[in-house]
Amino acid sequence: MNKLIFKNVKMRSALLLTLSLAMLQSCVPKRDIRTEKTSLPESFDSIRGRDTINSANMQWKEFFNDVDLSALIDTALVNNQELNIMLQQVDIAKNEIQSRKGEYLPSVGIAAAAEVEKVGRYTSQGANDANTNVKGDQEFPEALPNYSIGAFATWEVDVWKKLRNAKKAAVMEYLSSIEGKNFMMTHLIAEIADSYYEMQALDNKLLIIKQNLELQNDGLRTVRLQKLAAKATELGVQRLEAEVFKNTSELYTVKQELVEVENKLNFLIGRSPQHIKRASEKFIEKQIDTMYVGVPSQLLVNRPDIRKAEYELSAAKLDTKVAKANFYPSLTLRAGVGVESFNLKYITTTPESVLYRLAGDVVAPIINRNAIKAAYYNANDRQLQAIFDYEKTVLNAHVEVLNGMSKLENLKQIYGQKEKQVNALNNAITITNTLFRAARADYMEVLLTQRDALEAKLDLVSAKKEQLTARVNMYKSLGGGWN
Repeated sequence: MNKLIFKNVKMRSALLLTLSLAMLQSCVPKRDIRTEKTSLPESFDSIRGRDTINSANMQWKEFFNDVDLSALIDTALVNNQELNIMLQQVDIAKNEIQSRKGEYLPSVGIAAAAEVEKVGRYTSQGANDANTNVKGDQEFPEALPNYSIGAFATWEVDVWKKLRNAKKAAVMEYLSSIEGKNFMMTHLIAEIADSYYEMQALDNKLLIIKQNLELQNDGLRTVRLQKLAAKATELGVQRLEAEVFKNTSELYTVKQELVEVENKLNFLIGRSPQHIKRASEKFIEKQIDTMYVGVPSQLLVNRPDIRKAEYELSAAKLDTKVAKANFYPSLTLRAGVGVESFNLKYITTTPESVLYRLAGDVVAPIINRNAIKAAYYNANDRQLQAIFDYEKTVLNAHVEVLNGMSKLENLKQIYGQKEKQVNALNNAITITNTLFRAARADYMEVLLTQRDALEAKLDLVSAKKEQLTARVNMYKSLGGGWN
């Protein structure tokens, strides 16, 4: 009979719990959130097809193949302040995992206490103590001390996986911070390479301007001699002198740019301004190696910013689950055991001094759940934001690669035309100078030819620098540099 009654009570309790959960489930707001779009074309263009060879898989030392540049990057990866700040952020995210993990494990502690209490004689407790003996004829002391020592534990039972999902979300944020660090590495390496090539380009521009000034000064000496021989006028002398002054001022402008770029590069590698070793004499001869772009789907694996957005999306999904679990009851268990006595000589007397406690709390939000609803709706909105951010990052990566491919091809054609222009103008300078010395060409032809040649040579150096920078940016766009 007793078993039957217990069984009925158990069934009624289970039924009541089921009905309560059903009621709570029906009160939880629901929002449909679409899944993220990850579709990409099968290839970047019809000519390349589905060639999976990808330059992003190259180590950065192999990609740059420059001892001086590699030394600068190595130093920056150790000393750059922004990168080191980011590394600390990664460590903070790692510590957050431990914090979240501790929330769903039992909390255990020990406590010891001592107190003295004097209650009034004409109170319920005072009257009771006065008429009660501790042992035999021994009365309660008037000032009653109390000593206790024990252990206690609390544990929120993670029925709805709220705490475990929060811990998983922290793991996703940690992985996202690692990808953020990798993304910063790719940008740092690209910025150092770009500044390094810019320094080499400025070195070459400086040399070109100096060589051009030598030619112009030589022409100025010639026109002065021609003036003495009445074969030229003061106008020619003044025009050529003005051109010399103009290019001399340009010389100092380039020198200042060189100082600023060198200091910027020193800053990036985390050291005080100093001379940076580089081999600039072969800058214009640098070969632009072929870039292999692979297939678009490789961007999802190689690009740190895409991986970062993906982890942040996963964290947002888990945060939404955590926010939803707040609508359900939470179960907390509390327990404690120890000894307590008003006199230390009795504190080890068992079982009289033993105390223990075991309790369980079930708390469910029923009235005024606006704050929980708002937190849930915000979690949904943040998940949608993460979806849009992920899709935007994927789309941006695809566009960057397409733009980079086009830029490399067009810069190749631009450089080829600039090279032909420089060769033609170099020949023109030789012819003009010969004619000028023979008085068969005037100073304006010399001046204009030298000016055009100078501009063409400077443009050629700039075109080479643009080619190298475009190659670096393509490497970064494909997701190279961090592995």
